[in-house]
Amino acid sequence: MRIGELSRRVGVSPELLRAWEQRYGLLHPTRSSGGFRLYSAADELLVRRMQHNLSHGLSTAEAARVALEADREPQRSPPMEHLAASAESLHLALERYDEQAANAVLDRALSTFTTGTVLAEIVTPVLQSVGARRAGGELTIAHEYFASSLLRGRLLGMARGWGRGHGPLALLACPPGEWHDLPLVLLGIALRAAGWRIVFLGSDTPISTIERAVEDVSPATVVLAATMPGLLRAIVPELAALAARVPVAVGGPAADAAIADRAGALLLDADRDVAAAGLAGRIARLG
Repeated sequence: MRIGELSRRVGVSPELLRAWEQRYGLLHPTRSSGGFRLYSAADELLVRRMQHNLSHGLSTAEAARVALEADREPQRSPPMEHLAASAESLHLALERYDEQAANAVLDRALSTFTTGTVLAEIVTPVLQSVGARRAGGELTIAHEYFASSLLRGRLLGMARGWGRGHGPLALLACPPGEWHDLPLVLLGIALRAAGWRIVFLGSDTPISTIERAVEDVSPATVVLAATMPGLLRAIVPELAALAARVPVAVGGPAADAAIADRAGALLLDADRDVAAAGLAGRIARLG
């Protein structure tokens, strides 16, 4: 079949099929007498395997490798069990204060799975586990600081360049007194994956600084996230004044529906992808 017919059957654009062929050797077309590339049923099967692997969170290169290996050995599911093992390895490395081992786990995971999968299935559960075990006395506050510092550095490295592009601009900040900005970094990465541009002000940001930044960059929305109880409630009048100028969203354990209603803000869902979709929907309605 010609590439147009293959594209129609599998629901993948001809441009993407050519990219998979050139970059990963996924397809093996023959040539017609007229010089046209012709694709076989085996090529269609490889594309469907590729799609299956991508849907299970594998990176593009790993999805192609697994699809091609299935021709040489009995078909097997993508190594999703590696996610749990990677999370456990990362947790143990953080518990031992082993920066090199922790970074090696993250390097392997990011070369195998998509960024979103690594964040959702490895980084977030490990952060939650460290926090819970610290609260239960199994780990110390030093463990939590070490884990937060290492993961924050890796996440900010992944976020490099998130201000570039042409999508709507989100201004992200933690309110005064809030020093835990990792959830905000994770939300920023999710927003970036959804096409947003990000201006990140980080932890313990005075409201006056946020207001000045709004004047400077004219964001489509301002997002404030807090984990410590009472921080958002203490600045509801300031949030309401800010929301009169620009759409505001609040999230994190310190945010609730009452605060959002009083401030005229959007309450973000705890799930980052759902939160990103909610922001996009709100901006579309306002636009």
